[in-house]
Amino acid sequence: MTIDIFADTIAEMTWYEVDQAAKDGAVLLWAFGVIEQHGPHLPTGTDVYIPQARLREVKRELAARGVQALIVPPYYWGVNVVSGAFPASYRVRPELIRELMADVFVSQSGDGFRRVFCFSGHGDALHNRTIHEGVKLGVERTGMDISFVIDAALASRLGIALDDPHITLPAGAQAEGLKFFQINASSPSSPGDGETPPRYVDVHAGRWESSMMLASCASLVRDDVRRTLKSTDLGPDDLAVWRRGYEDARKTTPLGYFGDPASADAAEGQRSLQSAAATAADAIVNRLKQKP
Repeated sequence: MTIDIFADTIAEMTWYEVDQAAKDGAVLLWAFGVIEQHGPHLPTGTDVYIPQARLREVKRELAARGVQALIVPPYYWGVNVVSGAFPASYRVRPELIRELMADVFVSQSGDGFRRVFCFSGHGDALHNRTIHEGVKLGVERTGMDISFVIDAALASRLGIALDDPHITLPAGAQAEGLKFFQINASSPSSPGDGETPPRYVDVHAGRWESSMMLASCASLVRDDVRRTLKSTDLGPDDLAVWRRGYEDARKTTPLGYFGDPASADAAEGQRSLQSAAATAADAIVNRLKQKP
C-alpha cells in the first residue's frame, strides 16, 4: 500500500480552489519534519508521515469549529543533530531553512492568505529553534500572522518565552506548568499520566511514535521487527547524553530507537493523534478570536 503524504493538501487541489479558499479567509497548516533514521522498524520518513496525519485531524477539528483550513505540503529537509551519525539522517543548514520558509510565506501572502500555523514533526532542539526563527522572518517580510504551534514544555526547552507573539500555545498552558515527562520527551503525545515521573524515557521510535505510525501508516511499519525489540530502559541522564547528538546518540542507542516500540498500540496512537489535533485546533481558534 502506498501512503500519500500529499493527501488532503494544496498539492492535490487546483489553483482555482486554492484561490477561492484564500478569498474565503482560510488558514494554512504547515508541518516541518525530517528524513531521519527511526530504528530498524520505522521508515525514515516517520517525522513526515506522523505530522501529516495529525494535520489532517487538525483540519477536521477546525472544520467542526467553523474554520476553513488548507494543509501545505510537508517540509522534510530539516535539521538533524541527534541522529546525525546514522545513515539516512539528512541535514540542512538552518539559514537555508529560514530563507526557504520566508520565500514560501511571501508566496502565500501573494495568494491572499493571512494566517499560517506551523507545526513540528521532529524533536531536535535546533530544528525547532530554526522553525521559530523562520516564522519570525516570515512575519517581518510579509506582515502575516504566522505562528509556531507548540506546547509549553517545548517552548521552555527551546528558551522561547511563553508570551512570545510568534507561538500559539494551548489554552491554559502557562497555568498547567511543565510535566516531567513532557520536558523529557520529543513530543507532547508521549505516554504518561503527567503526574508520576516515568522511570524510563520514551522519545524516539519508541512506544508513542510507533503507536502513531501503526494508527496512520501501518503498512510502513516493519511489525515483525518491532515486536522483537527490547525496551531501551534509559532514563533522563541517558537522554541528556543522547541529546548531545552524533556519536554520543549512536552510542547511547546503537539500534536507533529510544523507548519501548514493542508495547506500541494502534488504538493508543489514534487517541494521541486525535487528542493532539483537538488541542491544536482549540489553540488556533483561540488565537483567531484574539486576532480577528
